[in-house]
Amino acid sequence: MLSFLLVACGGDDGATDDGAADDGATDTEEGTDGATADFEEATWRMVTEETTGQVQFVYAEEFANRISEKTGGAITVEPYEFGGLGSEVDQTKQLQDGAVELAVMSPGFTGNMVKEGQIFALHFLFPDSVETTQEILNTSEALNTDLRARYEEYDISPLAFWTEGAMQWTSNVGLEEPADFEGLKMRVQESPLMIKSYEAYGASPQSLSWGELYTGLDRGTVEGQENPIFFIYDAAFHEVQETMTISNHNNYVAMTTANTTWYNGLSDELKTIVDETVEEMQSWVYEEQDRQNSEYLEEMRNDTEHPTEIIELTEDQRAAFRELAMPIRDFYRTDVSEVDGAILDKLQEEIDAATE
Repeated sequence: MLSFLLVACGGDDGATDDGAADDGATDTEEGTDGATADFEEATWRMVTEETTGQVQFVYAEEFANRISEKTGGAITVEPYEFGGLGSEVDQTKQLQDGAVELAVMSPGFTGNMVKEGQIFALHFLFPDSVETTQEILNTSEALNTDLRARYEEYDISPLAFWTEGAMQWTSNVGLEEPADFEGLKMRVQESPLMIKSYEAYGASPQSLSWGELYTGLDRGTVEGQENPIFFIYDAAFHEVQETMTISNHNNYVAMTTANTTWYNGLSDELKTIVDETVEEMQSWVYEEQDRQNSEYLEEMRNDTEHPTEIIELTEDQRAAFRELAMPIRDFYRTDVSEVDGAILDKLQEEIDAATE
């Protein structure tokens, strides 16, 4: 069936829709050995910030399968789940140094290095619609050209940005209004802007790797956290938190990244295969995160062993948080951005155009 599809989908430009090179011979004539002969065998390592079954890791597995198919098995992509090669900060350094070729990472853990990447920590920046947010991430020049160039100064090339779903809050106090955050030890990534955002609500933010987060919540080292629903449930944070507030105050944005020197050193054919695979994966991962977030929300609602109070904020309640969050954009422009907020301003124009 795969052979048939590859031949049937072939265009006049000599390439199949999934990026596999077409040299005039079909897989049915030569088998996969013909494809393997076109590429030198290699293994690419791909680190993620999540574990087996979670969105980033299943993304890496699917990416690996597609690269293998398109190179006839010559290229093996080895996905690493979180912790296999250290913390999020360790993994960023490994990508920079070329110790790994590829990574799925969240910009929050690069905030002290690539200042502009903290843009994703701004609350209420993206539309409420996760689907519209993904469309903006796909097409944004501010992100895919301007922000990418800032990362490439550090030998990291973001090949794509994608959402893992809307962010929600968990706590033991029930977060419904800014006053509920007063003095709350809120876990954040290593991002000055995240710290400032939660200070605006009155919280006491604490930077912590997610590998330590369950224990931190259990022991009270931190008292609240934010994540998409699938991650909250699959990482069992609901076991040590009594409430989840559906706030949709932000989107969890991940990046598919490559070591810039390694990526630029690929042959044109391999680089095309990587780029086309990344592009194909955008719609695939949107559907995957949507499925996981929907299914885990139902599981949480029906979990009688670890019951969780689910609080859904009204628009008026969200407006109270939005009002406190808006001045943080000025902080981003004056205290974080190294280009006077130019990327934020362009992105805001793109968001406005997409939501008119």
